[in-house]
Amino acid sequence: MNSNLTITNQESSNQSLSLSTELKEKLNEYGRLGLQGAYNTQRAYKADLKNFNEWCETNGQVALPASPETLAGYVAHLADTCKWATINRRLAAISKLHQLQNLETPTQNRVFRTVMEGIKRANGIRQKQAPAFKLNKLKLMLREIDTESNAKLRNKALLLLGFTGAFRRSELVALNVEDLQFTEEGLIVSMKKSKTNQYGDYEEKAIFYSPEAILCPIRTLQSWIQRLEKSADALFVRVRKGDKITTERLTDKTVNDLVKTYFGTEFSAHSLRASFITIAKINGADDSEIMRQSKHKTSAMIQRYTRIEDIKQHNAAMKLGL
Repeated sequence: MNSNLTITNQESSNQSLSLSTELKEKLNEYGRLGLQGAYNTQRAYKADLKNFNEWCETNGQVALPASPETLAGYVAHLADTCKWATINRRLAAISKLHQLQNLETPTQNRVFRTVMEGIKRANGIRQKQAPAFKLNKLKLMLREIDTESNAKLRNKALLLLGFTGAFRRSELVALNVEDLQFTEEGLIVSMKKSKTNQYGDYEEKAIFYSPEAILCPIRTLQSWIQRLEKSADALFVRVRKGDKITTERLTDKTVNDLVKTYFGTEFSAHSLRASFITIAKINGADDSEIMRQSKHKTSAMIQRYTRIEDIKQHNAAMKLGL
């Protein structure tokens, strides 16, 4: 997805000749950063563009610039096997590539939009979401973890922090020990960047003590930190054979695998975040309180993340007074 920021306007091009080489390099770098997006987004886009290029080669189509007809044929092909969210993500990757090359984006074509509307009506837009676990399931699982093992203590600390802080997996693995500030009231976690904070704005999350020590995220985290080397940088690191703690930072895939191991294969790392929102909502937290921890920008996102499948739960019909 990397590309220099080219200037097509002749007048602008003439003006750019007077810029120093150093300033031109800065211009290109800032332009690249402005267009590329978050790392995980780049990684997904790379795979999506590979899929699109392979389809174009197989079907004798030109991938760049892509015509509206080519793109319409591609999404019609995807509609048989892909969910609506996947189709939209792949289109976003194709659109971004055209932007990087200063080409017209074919996704805005009227005929193409009509085809997209037809796919939406035929297949629907509902997407599979990571399920939320019940609080009792979480407590039972945590009580059974033997923290004598370095690996299991790390896993327990990670799962507890991930849930109580409504963290994304990318945020968990990016944390450093220095990002944690322990106080008598609880723990403050500082985050340099996140999916919704791409510009390094000051962002914090608060974690609180649990009356039951075995379920306490702060005490568990402190126990884990005590086992790390004093010079440790990354908070969550790999534990190798022989229960040996390394300095290698965990990957977001490892976090996803751990959630599946402890909760079941139907769950994912996103279940930590969805479960926090769902359980907090059932226990009476309002959207603004949840947003302070989850860092969502709108209540609409809180509604999307709330997993209350049982229609009898959290239902205003229970409060009619009849």
